[in-house]
Amino acid sequence: MTSPVRLFVFGLGYSASAFARLMRSRGALVGGTVRSADKAAPLYAEGIAACIFDGTAPSPDAATALADATHVIVSIPPGERGDPVIAHHGDDLLASRSLTWIGYLSTVGVYGNYGGAWVSERSTPHPRSDRSLRRLDAETAWRTLAARCGAALAIFRIAGIYGPGRNALNNLAGGKARRIVKPGQVFNRIHVDDVALALGAALERKAEGIFNLADDEPGPPQDVVEFAARLMGLPEPPEIPFETADLSPMARTFYGDNKRVSNRRIRDDLAVALSYPSYRDGLATMWKDGSWRGE
Repeated sequence: MTSPVRLFVFGLGYSASAFARLMRSRGALVGGTVRSADKAAPLYAEGIAACIFDGTAPSPDAATALADATHVIVSIPPGERGDPVIAHHGDDLLASRSLTWIGYLSTVGVYGNYGGAWVSERSTPHPRSDRSLRRLDAETAWRTLAARCGAALAIFRIAGIYGPGRNALNNLAGGKARRIVKPGQVFNRIHVDDVALALGAALERKAEGIFNLADDEPGPPQDVVEFAARLMGLPEPPEIPFETADLSPMARTFYGDNKRVSNRRIRDDLAVALSYPSYRDGLATMWKDGSWRGE
C-alpha cells in the first residue's frame, strides 16, 4: 500500500490554503504555518494541522512536522534579510530523512520588463524592483538547499492571482475598481483554483525546474474591469491615465514590468488543462455561481 503524502506548507495564505485543501481531498496528511492563532483554528477544523510561524523565530511545531514531511511547499516571501524559512528551518529540512520534494512559490516579477514580449521559463530574469530581486535570490537559495537535502525542487513563477473574494467583481461592488490605462501594458493572471491544480500536478510527478503559472491570455488591466462591469450590469469606471493615477509606489512598480507569460510548460510537462484559461472564464463562472464574494 502506498504511503500517504505528508505535506507541510510554509505560509497557508490565499493560494497555498487552496492547494492544501485540494491535497486533503486527495488523502494527503496536511500541516502548515500561519502567523496567528486565530488563523489556525479554522484550518484545524478542516483537518489541516496549522501551527504558528511568524518568520522571526523557529517554530517547534513546524520542526516536529518537518521530521516526517515527504513534501514541502514554501509560499512565504523573503524579507530584507533573506528567506525566513531557510533561516529558521533550513537545518530541519536538511535533517529530514523523508523529504523528497520541495515546491517554492515565486513570482513572474523576477523576469522584469520585456516590453510586452513573450517570456518562458528559459527567458533570462532581470528583475528591477527590490521585491523581485529578493525573490530571485530566494530561488537560488532554495536550489542550494534542495540539492543539499537530496530533494527535487520545483520553482513556480506565478502571475497575478484572483479568485473568490479577490477579483474585479469585488472591487466594483466595493467601489474600488479603477480603469488605469497605460498604452501597451498587459498582465497575466491565474485563478487560485488553477494554481492549486498545477501545484498538485507537479507534486504528483515530483516535477523539477521552473514552471510559469499563468493563464492563456495576457491582457490590459482595464479590459478586466470593463468585462466585470458588463457582467454586473454596471457602468464602466472612467479611464484614468497611468501618468496621473494615484498609485502606491509598490503598485506603480507592477506597471514597470510589461510582458506576456507563456504557460506552455505546465500544459506540456504537467498535463495541466486550466479550468479558467482567461479572466473572462474565471469572472463569468464566479459571477454565475456567486463565489466571487468569497463568503
